[in-house]
Amino acid sequence: MRDAAPFLQESEALAHEIVAAGSRIGLPFVAAAADISSAQPPLGVDGRPLAETVFRWIDPTLRYWEDHSFALKAAFIHAARACAEPYYFDGARFGSWRANPTLELINSEGPIDTYGVASAIVSPVYLPGGVIGAVVWATPDPAIDVVRAFTANAAELHVLALRFVATYEDAVAGSDQPPARLTRREIQCLKWAAAGKTDSEISEIVAISLPTVRFHVTNAARKLGVAGRSQAVQRAATLGYIGATGPHATTGPMRARLPSE
Repeated sequence: MRDAAPFLQESEALAHEIVAAGSRIGLPFVAAAADISSAQPPLGVDGRPLAETVFRWIDPTLRYWEDHSFALKAAFIHAARACAEPYYFDGARFGSWRANPTLELINSEGPIDTYGVASAIVSPVYLPGGVIGAVVWATPDPAIDVVRAFTANAAELHVLALRFVATYEDAVAGSDQPPARLTRREIQCLKWAAAGKTDSEISEIVAISLPTVRFHVTNAARKLGVAGRSQAVQRAATLGYIGATGPHATTGPMRARLPSE
């Protein structure tokens, strides 16, 4: 068994760096989630939530890490599900380095519940396997020029957030096993499965027998540590083997060649 203590020590040290970086740029209040799907907040070496020992929030009575629905309600976290780059909040709207259609859609949904935040910078962190973390730096001070702070510091903050979330994830869920390696045929079969093709259709498209298609899908699932076709497709997508939707659908002949053929 791998010792998690060194990773916890490193993640707690990074938590202090995160707070120091925020204080330096006028965003001293920090909220962090190592996995926004989890009700478990990041813990320190002593087993206490870092939200109680290192991080502090604008409203000390808002114990967001104890509210399991907070990540569903808070737009600051909701935006992290669809935006993998850092973004800022200027008191009314979200923005980023570029015109971001997803953030604009969230802006258009209506007034954002600010939880006392006048300005914030948020760094989402996407890890292999589908884990999404997030770090929020915030202030209730409306005088802070958050766009200027974002332009000057977002890259540094993003790296800090990535290091913190990845290190903490290694502490709580890291694996001693190397990542799965899929073969070209296994990837081909999963790509077409992701595109909605049946095993029979995949057999015709890839020009292999039906039992061979099923063998490749089953073998891929075993390597990925999941059960069944659907879970294999989902896991392969999060690991970057097949992308989000598999091959583009075609109205032409069923037989088609993938780039790897």
